[in-house]
Amino acid sequence: MNDHIIRALSSAGGIRILACSTQHLASEICLLQDASPTVSIALGRGLAGGALMGALLKPGQRIAMKFEGNGPLKKMIIEADADGAVRGCAGNPAAEAEPLEGRWNVPGIIGRSGFLTVSKDIGMGGEPYHGMVQLQSSEIGEDLAFYLTESEQVPSAVGLGAGFDEAGHIFFCGGFLVQALPGAAESELEAVMANIAALPPLADLLKDGPEALLRQVFGDTPFTLLESRDLFFRCGCSRDKVSRALMSFSAAEILDMIEHDGGAVVTCEFCRQSYSFTAEELRLISVPAAEPKES
Repeated sequence: MNDHIIRALSSAGGIRILACSTQHLASEICLLQDASPTVSIALGRGLAGGALMGALLKPGQRIAMKFEGNGPLKKMIIEADADGAVRGCAGNPAAEAEPLEGRWNVPGIIGRSGFLTVSKDIGMGGEPYHGMVQLQSSEIGEDLAFYLTESEQVPSAVGLGAGFDEAGHIFFCGGFLVQALPGAAESELEAVMANIAALPPLADLLKDGPEALLRQVFGDTPFTLLESRDLFFRCGCSRDKVSRALMSFSAAEILDMIEHDGGAVVTCEFCRQSYSFTAEELRLISVPAAEPKES
């Protein structure tokens, strides 16, 4: 089954729920990152969270989330586009931490002190929106819910999960996002929150796809399925973009690359694609475009 996300609304219109499965893209990205087991769990949860956040965007928009703490992971960046593309990377993919009470110690690699920064590119040439909150628990779902509730003023609950099979491959990955919209009935909210509290492990639900998870969260609350959309990994890097990035370096920095390295090799942190530039190419990059002469 392809990775996908579904979006639904309670029949009364007060509760929005999204659920997703991201097993395949998480497997691909963790392999590219050469991630340790605990980093793979963190990335898997983060990618599911990114897919959920991306589904709230309008066409042409993009969101980026950076979890940056004082743990050995250093940072984790997740980006998602409105069309279902998701990508992610880790500052230190080899980071590890001992299990905590029999659970994956994601807070141990992220660190207990730090920030979650969210940037939204709303398109139309406008300045991106930036929001920041302190990490509350360094459990990715809880910190995303805190951000949505505090920074965007939308009461939210987020559940994320990822796990391996016996061969060490990502066997399930996904999650859900519940939001209370203006005018939500208190009785419906209480019923949905009770359903969330009573959920079995996400591993059991995600095996049957996000549809099963959605039904469990809504329970007896009637709802309307609004949309189902595929999710996939896509990196936006290109040689042209890397070349433009090199233009931001000073002439002295470019000269240092030429003299000490004889060129430059730039590797994309998301897809690990490398782009090589010769000394002559760097010289051309460092020379500003000539201004047109007056006639």
